[in-house]
Formats: sequence, C-alpha cells, structure tokens
Amino acid sequence: MKLAMTLLARDEADIVDAQVAFHLHAGVDVVVATDNRSEDGTREVFERYERDGVLHLLSEGGDDYRQSEWVTRMARFAADELGADWVLNADADEFWWPRASNLKEILAAIPARFGVVRGAWRNFVPRPETQPFFADRMIVRHCRPTYLDDPMATVFKAVHRATPDVRVGRGNHEAFAEGLVPLRGWYPIEIFHFPVRSREQCRRKYVTQYLALARNPDKGTPGQIVEAYDAAVAGRFDAFYDPLVLDDVALERGLATGQFVLDTRLRDLLGTLAVGNAPESRFRLPAERGSSHAFERPQVGDDALFAGETSVIPESEAALWLEERARALERGIGALEHSVGARLRRRLARVSR
Repeated sequence: MKLAMTLLARDEADIVDAQVAFHLHAGVDVVVATDNRSEDGTREVFERYERDGVLHLLSEGGDDYRQSEWVTRMARFAADELGADWVLNADADEFWWPRASNLKEILAAIPARFGVVRGAWRNFVPRPETQPFFADRMIVRHCRPTYLDDPMATVFKAVHRATPDVRVGRGNHEAFAEGLVPLRGWYPIEIFHFPVRSREQCRRKYVTQYLALARNPDKGTPGQIVEAYDAAVAGRFDAFYDPLVLDDVALERGLATGQFVLDTRLRDLLGTLAVGNAPESRFRLPAERGSSHAFERPQVGDDALFAGETSVIPESEAALWLEERARALERGIGALEHSVGARLRRRLARVSR
C-alpha cells in the first residue's frame, strides 16, 4: 500500500516541519505539498523534505483561497503521477493520530466497497506563550462536543482511495468520485488540531484568510475570521485574542468539570523525533521509507470519551451534505442562466442584422 498526504500551506513555518515529520512516521510514504505565497520560511521547509526525496512541491500564486481546487489538484497528482493507493488530505495545523499501530493498518482493514474513511478533530486550546514551540505548551485538549459553527467544533475529515477523478470538498471534509462510498459512523483516526498557536500566528492567519476570501466571495467568510479582521483593523486585536488563551485558573476549573483534559501524546512523540536538544529543531526521517512509529492502541476509557466527543458528527455531516447540495444547485442554476443568456444574446444579434 502506498499512502500519500496532500498539504496546502501558507506561512506555517512554526508547525509545518513537525507536521510533515510526524506523518512520515505515522505511515505516510510521500507528501504532495502546495506552497501558497509563503514568506516566513514554510517553502524552505518543504524544499528540504523535497531534497530528501519524500515530498513533491507545487507552487500556487493565487490569493483567493481556492482550497478545494488546489487540494483536488494534489490528490489527483498523487493518484496519476505517484501511484498512491490512499490519499490523506491534511491541513498544516493537523496531526492524524491513528487509533491503531499506524495509519496503514487502519486503511488495510477497510472493506473494498468503501472508498472514504473519516478522522475526527480533537481540538487543542492556546495557552500563554511561555515556551516557543507550540507542542510544548499546547497540551490541553477541549473535550466537550460542539457543533459546526463553533471554532472548537468536532468535525470529520476524509482520507480516500486514490482516483484520478476525485474532487475534494471544501475544508477537506469530503472526497467525491464514482465508487468513493464513505464508511460512516466510525472514526479510527484522531486529528489533533492546533488552529490558534500564538498571538502573531492568529493575527496573520485570520487577516490573510479574510483578504483571500474577500476575493472569492462565493465561499462566504466564517464569523470568527470577520471578527478577528475587524479587531486587527481597529487596532484592538488583543481584545479578540486574549479571551482565546486558557490561563491557569480557567484550566484548573475546566479540568475539574471535564471540559478540558491534559494530552501530552504529540509533545512526547515529537520530542523523540527532534534532532538536537530543542523540539523545534529539524525532525528526523523514518529509518526506512514506509516504516512507521508503533502507536499505542487506546484504552476502553478513552474509547468512551472519544465516542462522546464524536457524538455530534452526524449532525455536522448532515449540515455539510446540505451545503454541498446547495452549492451544486447554485452551480446548476448558474450554468442554466449562462446558457439561456447566451442563447438570448445570439437571437438578439440575428434580429439586429
């Protein structure tokens, strides 16, 4: 089995080195990465992995956040050019942690009639910036299941069988093609999610996304991005960011009520992969191509907690399905209007002659 990962990134240098190294140790054989106008060293990290022969680097100069189109291009490249069997479509702030010994063990167990398997987000909250490396301080995980419109929502993402006609949906939540039947109700992969890691990263991320989405208004802009952009423009970004950071008092209260839990798994694993004394140093590659770290299987207690967190996913799935159907209807209406308009213009042109 050959497992490819797609990765679209813009200015993610604080996390992308660890992200690529982690997945190479989790069972990914090759990465197809697209750098979108990075200026912070992200591209240089990709180029280093490209020289190591484990990453294919593409460039995208667009500034209108056509994520679905760009990720679809990478997923098709993985199928057509790299001969992948499965494709995992990840974001730079995600770490796909297998609830088995590695990712390939999970995918090998999927019955042939299913072509899509889902992983579920487990969101980590920002903490005071007492340490430079995100994984050293962000060891607090949000445990309460929340719905789609919440920044800490519990949602699913898709890994799919490689096919040259795949279309990856918005946000990498789904993959569509003939024969890609999703295996519903089972989430064998935990997706550790670190969307907000520092004040500067948060400001840059939301401002950049707001401006890009403004150039592509059909996509819509999530409320938290609008709120962050407005705060940055008004010079009051601290008022937006500070409430997101979990201080020690709120942490103690949240641990007592079960809202939060301490989860050091990623920190500990990255510590074993780092080259040198600092975890943010370059991470080592697997000893052999295709070899992977042996992940521990979850205990019954964690299975129950995970089931509770993912209990809202069917509602999120229904909302995403309705959104996809609405967008398909809009595309159909747009094509019809264009066709009718074109015919009308041709008739008017003939009458005026």
